[in-house]
Amino acid sequence: MNLKKVYRLYRELGLQLRNKTPKRRVKAKLREDRAPANRPNDVWAMDFVHDQLATGRKLRILTVVDTFSRLSPVIDPRFSYRGEDVVATLEQACRKIGYPKTIRVDNGSEFISRDMDLWAYQRGVTLDFSRPGKPTDNAFIEAFNSKLRSECLNAHWFLNLQDACEKLEAWRRHYNEERPHSAIGNIPPIMLANSAGETSPRF
Repeated sequence: MNLKKVYRLYRELGLQLRNKTPKRRVKAKLREDRAPANRPNDVWAMDFVHDQLATGRKLRILTVVDTFSRLSPVIDPRFSYRGEDVVATLEQACRKIGYPKTIRVDNGSEFISRDMDLWAYQRGVTLDFSRPGKPTDNAFIEAFNSKLRSECLNAHWFLNLQDACEKLEAWRRHYNEERPHSAIGNIPPIMLANSAGETSPRF
């Protein structure tokens, strides 16, 4: 097939994918200064998952995972989230298990908010933003969210917000305390985060 025929078929099918390579800004360049986490609370990853109640009302679920131990400090569902809500949820979790050095996030409005920026500055936490259109920059949270969806969100109906909180918290505790994780030697995350095996704090 020659170029003209390919282009004709391309136009007939209404395809719009450009062949031109977009210019990359400085912030979109591959960062080589990212070091892997060496201990718990070195690096957390954070994102949102979307779901809904049985009535159809939308839910936004904030998910957080420690990239070293794979422990999830918090899974928090709400009907809506603002920057100040993210700060309140993080502060509550951090008071129980400590503050991370770095949190990897995407460029969502809640994560780039003034409230989030001020909280991170006051607590000495570095916000590590993913490059636009590069979900692999935050692969740990993507993998965690995939497990959450397949094992919890797709397996349950949520009757109301309280029901969602209870079921998500039960799954989080099972994930932290009982479910073996192959990436950390087939032990539950709580054993790597805390060798004494103490139960993860309730949120």
